[in-house]
Amino acid sequence: MHGRPCKQASVSLVGDVRSRQQCMSGILLATMGEDWRILFGVMLPTLTGVLLGFITSSVCAVEDTVMDTRTATAELGWISFPANGWEEVSGYDENLNTIRTYQVCNVFEASQNNWLLTTYIDRRAALRIYVEIRFTVRDCASIPSVLGSCKETFNLYYLETDRAVSEAVRGVEYWANAPFLKVDTIAADESFSQVDFGGRLMKVNTEVRSFGPLSKGKGFHLAFQDLGACMSLLAVRVFYKKCPSIVQNFAYFPETLTGAESTSLVIARGSCVPNAEEVDVPIKLYCNGDGEWMVPIGSCSCKAGYEPDSDNLCRACPQGTFKSSQGPGLCQQCPLNSRSTIEAASLCACRNGYYRGDMDKPHDLCTSVPSGPRNLVSVVNQTWVQLEWQPPRDVGHRQDLTYNVLCQRCHSRERRLCQPCDDSVAYVPARRGLKGTKVEISKLRAHTSYVFDIEAVNGVSNKSPHPAHQVSINITTNQAAPSAVHTMHQVSSTCRSFSLSWPPPEQPNGIILDYEIRYYDQMHSRKQSWHDLHLPKCTSI
Repeated sequence: MHGRPCKQASVSLVGDVRSRQQCMSGILLATMGEDWRILFGVMLPTLTGVLLGFITSSVCAVEDTVMDTRTATAELGWISFPANGWEEVSGYDENLNTIRTYQVCNVFEASQNNWLLTTYIDRRAALRIYVEIRFTVRDCASIPSVLGSCKETFNLYYLETDRAVSEAVRGVEYWANAPFLKVDTIAADESFSQVDFGGRLMKVNTEVRSFGPLSKGKGFHLAFQDLGACMSLLAVRVFYKKCPSIVQNFAYFPETLTGAESTSLVIARGSCVPNAEEVDVPIKLYCNGDGEWMVPIGSCSCKAGYEPDSDNLCRACPQGTFKSSQGPGLCQQCPLNSRSTIEAASLCACRNGYYRGDMDKPHDLCTSVPSGPRNLVSVVNQTWVQLEWQPPRDVGHRQDLTYNVLCQRCHSRERRLCQPCDDSVAYVPARRGLKGTKVEISKLRAHTSYVFDIEAVNGVSNKSPHPAHQVSINITTNQAAPSAVHTMHQVSSTCRSFSLSWPPPEQPNGIILDYEIRYYDQMHSRKQSWHDLHLPKCTSI
């Protein structure tokens, strides 16, 4: 796998070149101190050579190389036809490593048709292949007495197949039919002449061509056709492009092969990086024909307890910090009265005695229950009580303080004998959730003992295992007229007397001192004959 530069750069050349023809020229660069010397003029049959260069630029795609002649240490073994066409020669790169090249220069002979067939190349499931060719071409005009058949171009072809082409089919007929698909006719941007060696470096051309879609075989052969040029193939690199693995928007996208066409867009599905969760789905990127990502769709973000960092990763919140929800936010310090003792905390736990209410947010401080109300006083009559108090000294760092009124009716001074007041008792403005510090309680029984508790509560009182703080007051309502006696029974009678009995009133509303009996003679009108009889508090006469 190789990251390749996006743009062509100028090339420095090192090596020597030989040719069977006097018109084929090359150069050799050598260093002596800080001076570069041109050591070469016209190529001689005894000279060997190869030219190489290096390119530096920014990486823009992943290029997987499937063949590179610069790495070959032995003969390439390509097939040439006819025998006096392409010739394999040796040379050295800038590091004095041996490399292999091919050259041809039959410009003095008409009707040239020289073929050069590479070895079998496995395409590795690639749908589109790129060929980078580095070559030199002699300027036809600089060759004396050359025929009009001299060319400064050559053709590139390919043949899809599942296996290497056998030697048996590489005869004259095979090459005459040329069963290859043409990629392009390649021309040199710059050609060289003999005068180019007058103190200047010879220009080397670098051309890249692509072809596809490939689908008919597991591999292919490349073929180069010369129709009468004087040229050298210095290096041939065959590769395919992939969009590199990448993390974008906190989603990982694997290496993805480009499509069959240069304009193809290949969809790559992404997956969230560790400790991230999907925000929008589906998560995908498009890999274009140049091996570059484009058109991001969907994204991920760090989940609760993790914050994003500059490398598109999600980092655990350190101790003492938290992050409560998924999203792009950062970890925060624990609020007042809380702490986190582990990494990746999504919530800081409240310290002992402090709580977080049902409606409180994770970044709100932990609060406590209020202390009890103070200075409870009362105003009492027969069936009505008014209670008033002062707020607690400590409201627990909250703003939602309310009060509850608890009422108990007692039959003695012992509180354990008290019972909750019945539902007929009325409270104004309310019995629970009071925001003010005053309440009026009516429909009480006269001459009855009550205990009233005023509770102070807030949004975390229901979280505390302890009962709410309160203040209590014992009161007894004033006496009132008792309820009427509704029934009376005659126990006995004589001609001059009778005995009566009756139950005490249902609501005595105080201490019964005596009973008053009113009677009249039936022979007279009621208004004229009423008589009152006051009796002690006994219930019979």
